[in-house]
Amino acid sequence: MAAERDGNTARLLISCPDRPGIVAAVSQFLYSHGSNILDASQHSTDPSGGTFFMRMVFYLEGLDVTRAQFEKAFGSVVAEPFAMQWRISYADHVKRTAILVSRYDHCLLELLWRRRSGDLDAEIPLVASNHPDAGPLVESFGIPFHHLPVEPDGKQRQELLLLELLEREQPDLIVLARYMQILSPAFVSRYPGQIINIHHSFLPSFVGGRPYHQAYQRGVKIIGATAHYVTDELDQGPIIEQDVRRVSHRESVRDLVRVGREIERIVLARAVEAHLQDRVLIHEHKTIVFD
Repeated sequence: MAAERDGNTARLLISCPDRPGIVAAVSQFLYSHGSNILDASQHSTDPSGGTFFMRMVFYLEGLDVTRAQFEKAFGSVVAEPFAMQWRISYADHVKRTAILVSRYDHCLLELLWRRRSGDLDAEIPLVASNHPDAGPLVESFGIPFHHLPVEPDGKQRQELLLLELLEREQPDLIVLARYMQILSPAFVSRYPGQIINIHHSFLPSFVGGRPYHQAYQRGVKIIGATAHYVTDELDQGPIIEQDVRRVSHRESVRDLVRVGREIERIVLARAVEAHLQDRVLIHEHKTIVFD
């Protein structure tokens, strides 16, 4: 991953109907324009007629045309003949990542720490919350904090204010770091495949707001957390990352919450990193997550 942070690298993501010659066509095109391939990963749902996915990282220093010309040529020469859905991102464009949070700050802190240490390659232009609690913490990192309370019968107005704020800052990604508000379908439709949520449960089990209490009542032997893209259906979006921890009858609900928070922090950070590094493709209701 170190090479991918070089400003002269780009990442190409592709999905298309599977057929022979895709890798050869992409590789030949890159070679013909002076690009050097650094990494390539591919996956096929069914080689005899399924969908083909590929992520390719390449070096731009020898590129013989501008980036705009390169993309236009790729679209006409390679993408159109293979009916590709594709996108190219450049390592020197650091993705703007807005974070929404409520009162619990453990997931927020993990992201802020990783950003400060340089482990999270993101620009964070804002943190917004329906509670004021995280304000001093966020501002200590030099990041603007916005308190947007949800007044009685004022949910729609609060969401409109939040949308105005996001439209002004133009984020590439929105992270719900334990933001305990349900986003409306209109909000979600503005940012398809650009909103990541952390759910404090190993989905699809125990959806909703009190999963640790549900897990305790069922006497589960593992608990976990799930990071997923947000869709109109609550906690049903395509899953990006999950992890679990073994527990026993000795753990109380409070113990499950404590252990669960540790898992939530790591799972959300992994999912955000995967998105920022262009390692995720959404296909139907699932994701392809490249290593």
